[in-house]
Amino acid sequence: MSDTSPRKTSRLLSWGLHTYWRFSRGMTLGVRGAVLDEHNRVFLIRHTYVPGWHLPGGGVETGETALEALDRELREEACIAMDEAPALVGVFFNRRISRRDHVLVYVIRRFTVLEVKQPDQEIAEAGFFPLDRLPEGTTSATRRRLAEILEGQPPSVNW
Repeated sequence: MSDTSPRKTSRLLSWGLHTYWRFSRGMTLGVRGAVLDEHNRVFLIRHTYVPGWHLPGGGVETGETALEALDRELREEACIAMDEAPALVGVFFNRRISRRDHVLVYVIRRFTVLEVKQPDQEIAEAGFFPLDRLPEGTTSATRRRLAEILEGQPPSVNW
């Protein structure tokens, strides 16, 4: 006689979904841009849904290249267009998001500000900040990336 209790069925279903998820879901990928101007300032954003100040960026969508995603995110979150291809400075494992998430960080030094970024449903505040006076609440990951880019700190493999 087999055990077909709801509890066992639920466990088997959960195990099956977990196994499917683990082996079928690919890596997730995000991009961030360190936009640095000629006045030694960096562009940062503060989201409406997560605390802290961050480099602009977001997820790479299906069918989109990393550079296309970076271009889209900079336009949406910062009203900035890249004037030349950015420099890739690192690939970071972001275990706080998931065990499969990685973030590509690029440096953008030649760009055009299309307009002043106004607050919207996603972005509460945005702007350029002097590197020696970052806003209170700038995330530790953002500070580490800037130190790696600008101060020659050894790059981490983790976000």
